[in-house]
Amino acid sequence: MFRATVLTLFPEMFPGPLGLSLAGDALSRGVWTLEPRQIREHGLGRHRAVDDTPAGGGPGMVMRADVLAAAIDAAAPQDDPRPRLLMSPRGAPLTQARARELAQGPGAIILC
Repeated sequence: MFRATVLTLFPEMFPGPLGLSLAGDALSRGVWTLEPRQIREHGLGRHRAVDDTPAGGGPGMVMRADVLAAAIDAAAPQDDPRPRLLMSPRGAPLTQARARELAQGPGAIILC
């Protein structure tokens, strides 16, 4: 069975659109499982901080690598065969061919 673990700051958004159409039908029939996990549980300090200013300066905030590493480690041990996927506008598109390839495996750990 395909097991999707989604690491996010907004777990309440899931299943969202994944709960509709064919994906939602398959989810309700138990063909695959969805496990949203809150990244903030691994945040630092009293406010569970998950981001910080960029190391090189500049505007905005970036996610802390140490917090993300802790969230990933808690979601799956090192020997978990599922690929780790980072959703990013700069990454390679998630094509139908890649989705079919992933569907043949045990699942994925998705950071978004």
